[in-house]
Amino acid sequence: MDTLTIFGASAVTIMLIAYAFEQRSVWWILIFAIACAASSLYGWLAGTWPFGIVEGIWALVALRRWWQQRALAIRSSSTREVRQ
Repeated sequence: MDTLTIFGASAVTIMLIAYAFEQRSVWWILIFAIACAASSLYGWLAGTWPFGIVEGIWALVALRRWWQQRALAIRSSSTREVRQ
């Protein structure tokens, strides 16, 4: 196997693991977004630009979801601190 194939396989493996653990922490959503970006890079480097575009869009969607969930978690923790 060449280096590019190993890179692509690693990116999608990390995507799968991060997706499975997303409910545990907002940081898994960020890891998923980064893995999607790596998968997009793989698509571009491998010459499969449709794959690169779709994975890039998924990376942006996941990044936005991470930002929203992180903000929600911060608001939630600050509300708990005020109540105590």
